[in-house]
Amino acid sequence: MTRAALQPEHEMPVADNEVWQEALALLCQLQVVLPIPKFTVRDLLRLDRESVVDSRWQQTSDLPVRVNNKLIGWAEFEVSGEKVAIRFTELV
Repeated sequence: MTRAALQPEHEMPVADNEVWQEALALLCQLQVVLPIPKFTVRDLLRLDRESVVDSRWQQTSDLPVRVNNKLIGWAEFEVSGEKVAIRFTELV
């Protein structure tokens, strides 16, 4: 899959097949994986609302993105106002 393959839904070629239409509504789990080395259960139990965890992840490094535990690409975080989003940089 290339970057061009990720298109807005209204531009995606969709078959008229009813089964395909139902498949488009299936839920999936999207994960952006941010590795945090040496993070312990003790660290997890100490987390509280508005806690900040130092990931030591370099801002220039892309993060792996998985759907149902399968790697689909790489992305970077982007902040827009008070929201955090991801921007895909590569699809595999």
